[in-house]
Amino acid sequence: MTQAAISIRNVTKRYASAGRGDPGKLALDDISFDVPQGGIFGLLGPNGAGKSTLINILAGLVGKSSGAVSIWGFDIDNDRRNAKRAIGIVPQEIVFDPFFTPYEVLENQAGFYAVPKDDRRSHDLLSAVHLSDKANAYARTLSGGMKRRLLIAKAMVHSPPVLVLDEPTAGVDVDLRRQLWELVMRLNEEGVTIVLTTHYLEEAEQLCERIAIINHGRLIADTTTRDLIAMAREKIIELALDRPIATAPSHPAFQNSVMVDERTVAITYDKDRMTAGEVMNIVQSTGPAILDVTTREADLEDVFVQLTRPTGQ
Repeated sequence: MTQAAISIRNVTKRYASAGRGDPGKLALDDISFDVPQGGIFGLLGPNGAGKSTLINILAGLVGKSSGAVSIWGFDIDNDRRNAKRAIGIVPQEIVFDPFFTPYEVLENQAGFYAVPKDDRRSHDLLSAVHLSDKANAYARTLSGGMKRRLLIAKAMVHSPPVLVLDEPTAGVDVDLRRQLWELVMRLNEEGVTIVLTTHYLEEAEQLCERIAIINHGRLIADTTTRDLIAMAREKIIELALDRPIATAPSHPAFQNSVMVDERTVAITYDKDRMTAGEVMNIVQSTGPAILDVTTREADLEDVFVQLTRPTGQ
């Protein structure tokens, strides 16, 4: 069996208490999962779920309270040096000295990782992220998208086999998002294992082969993207009617029923409890005939909401 790119076993992180009677914040609660080698892995969760804490543990910026983590087979406690060399982190925040040029940023970063001068790939990396023409410009003069691409190049100076991207497309326009994903997919095709966090769930659905979801510090899902989407029970059917109706049809089996316009109704139902045909029969029994039918299968966003919604909702 191929060794995992990242192995996380029973990891717990509790931040120090603020004072007497305060047990401290439990950010991660007995988390265990593996990131397979060679793929694009999604790490999802609501704000405050514990994703950033886990990424900071992988980066060596935060110490775990208990558990074990290995990166490319290197334990982050017993073999910290090799574990750090096996991973590149692209933070959500744009952080580097604005008075260095992109070339200098990469050269300095390579020096921090003790990459010999003859083995450095600064010009190749700048070319890969389409910044060759900006190699000697001050980093502060780069656009937001250029800075994002420079961060990816910076994370790759030591040729790590694992790259973690923390919200890489937050706040960027559609064209830049496409460019970033083309770069990420190219890196993955070259053999780099990608770990991605994003709030754009359609991106995770299109790019990730496997997804883990964290909520309130606990792992609530870890499976293939296809199997995760299959977990969704809800389905939406939109019915065009032959005449106007005043209110949307109601039925105890309907989870939601709303008017799109006076002749169109959208009904959400549990596909484990009833079929689309049964929904249509119920609507037609109230009087109007159905002229057209449109259905929408659940996507990753539906599953995400279903898994992370508060209990009782």
